[in-house]
Amino acid sequence: MIILSVDYGKVRTGIAICDKQEIIASPVTVITETRQEALAEKIAEISSKKGAELIVMGLPRNMDGTEGESAENVRAFAEILKEKTRLNVVLRDERCTTITAHEYLNITDTKGKKRKAVVDSVAAVIILEDYLSFRRNNL
Repeated sequence: MIILSVDYGKVRTGIAICDKQEIIASPVTVITETRQEALAEKIAEISSKKGAELIVMGLPRNMDGTEGESAENVRAFAEILKEKTRLNVVLRDERCTTITAHEYLNITDTKGKKRKAVVDSVAAVIILEDYLSFRRNNL
C-alpha cells in the first residue's frame, strides 16, 4: 500500500511517501503554507499524483503523553485532509521526531538553509518509518 506521511506545522509541513511494498520511506517535499484549506489542497494533489491509499500524520503529544493545543490543531487539520483526499488519516505519536530528524541531519552534516528546507520532510519520513514498523509487527 502506498502511504503518504504528513509532519504538520504552522509554517512548514513535511511530506514523505513509501513504496507499494511498504519497505522504503522517502521524503517528497516541504510545503510552506499557513492556510489549512490551501495546505490540504496541496497535500490532496500530491497524494493523488503519488497514488496514496492512506495518510499517516504525526500527532504532537507532550512528553507525559498528554495533548495540548498543537495536537488539537493536528486533529482538526486531519479532518480537513480526510475530507479533501477522501482517504483515511491515521494519527501517530510523533514525540521526538523533529529531534531525531536534526540528529540525522547532524550525521550528514546538513546545515543552514538546506537543513531548514529538509528537516520537516525528514521528520515525515521518521513518522512513516515508525508507522510501517507498527504495521509489520501488529497487522
